[in-house]
Amino acid sequence: MKKQILTFSLGLMTLGLMAQKSELKAAEKAIKKQDYSTAISILNSVEELVMAEGEDKYKSKFYFLKGKALAAKKDYKNSAEAFQILLAMEDNKYSEQAKPLLNQLVQEVSNKAVDLYNNKKDYKNAAENFYLTYMLSPTDTSFVYNAAISATQAKDYDTAIKYYKELRKVGYTGVETQYVATNKLTGKVENLGSKQQRDLMVKSKKYIKPSIKSSESKTAIIVKNIALLLKEQGKTDEAIEALAEARKANPKDLNLLLNEADMYSKLKRMDKFGELMSEAIALDPENPTLYYNLGVVNFNEGKVDDAKKYYRKAVELKPDYADAYMNLAVAVLNKDKKIVEEMNKNLSNFKKYDELALQQKEVYKEALPYLEKADSLNRNIDTVKTLMNLYEVLENEAKATEYRDLYKSMK
Repeated sequence: MKKQILTFSLGLMTLGLMAQKSELKAAEKAIKKQDYSTAISILNSVEELVMAEGEDKYKSKFYFLKGKALAAKKDYKNSAEAFQILLAMEDNKYSEQAKPLLNQLVQEVSNKAVDLYNNKKDYKNAAENFYLTYMLSPTDTSFVYNAAISATQAKDYDTAIKYYKELRKVGYTGVETQYVATNKLTGKVENLGSKQQRDLMVKSKKYIKPSIKSSESKTAIIVKNIALLLKEQGKTDEAIEALAEARKANPKDLNLLLNEADMYSKLKRMDKFGELMSEAIALDPENPTLYYNLGVVNFNEGKVDDAKKYYRKAVELKPDYADAYMNLAVAVLNKDKKIVEEMNKNLSNFKKYDELALQQKEVYKEALPYLEKADSLNRNIDTVKTLMNLYEVLENEAKATEYRDLYKSMK
């Protein structure tokens, strides 16, 4: 009896294998006829049997056919899943056929994502397709970065934060090798994409000084974006915590420090902003922008002399720093407010009024070189109007007329 049962069981297994072989062959024929719906239907009907009793050769063929049929139906996610299971199987004859099909899927989904983002401005679906591209090709982590940017554009902040956090988890930096050369016509260094393209352009004599450099890390930008998105959601404490946590791991990363400072600036926490800017100067003492920002903080806190000190340091490091010169002028002219108030109180006291008028002129004379320098570097309607007013008070009619005419032409 036992022998009969065993024989019967073997018979069922044989029938099962025959059914698998027959159904897989039918699905294969349907695919050749481009009848992908029928192929998928056949594969779905035999899947349980193949997974339960099938030999590896039938399982590998099943996943190959499934991936191929789903790819033709543009079901990218499930198609890729089938191909990835196939590629993970050892010693199967379909892997080499599957690889180019999977690469094609990656290209199609990537192109779709780019089109949705650039042309259709459909940021939500662009995010989904960028992330799907990453799922199809997990080594291409830059697609997660694109997905995060797209989700942010779609104002889907939870999803964007999730993607950015995933980038942090996998250690994404965004650093890329750039093949650069100097454009002979413009004198600018340009990234020419690939070594082959760069060498070709150098050979054409249009470019010189070929070299290789690395792009800047996106780590600080990712952390900053997480924090800004959290702030946008009203999660201020979490935003500050995100930046502080990143800085603990990278205490000498100037970009992270500046991003944390920027966060406090947006929160109107200027005391903390100033503290971090001082820390930034200790890390990068030759950076004029840091001194300029400290000048702004001190001026807003009423520490005008300190503000002027920082502005002067900024222009010492960067002699063409127009904004620093302008702010130096503003800091000097800060004295004018009290003088004018006193002048208004002494309209009938001619002696006192005249003394105050002389003080005002001295303030204007002190501010004038900074303002003229700012105007020479970056002329705008504000610099011209202020210079016109100063020259009028200083009774320099020729200069006042010059700037008055300029002001009228700019209005």
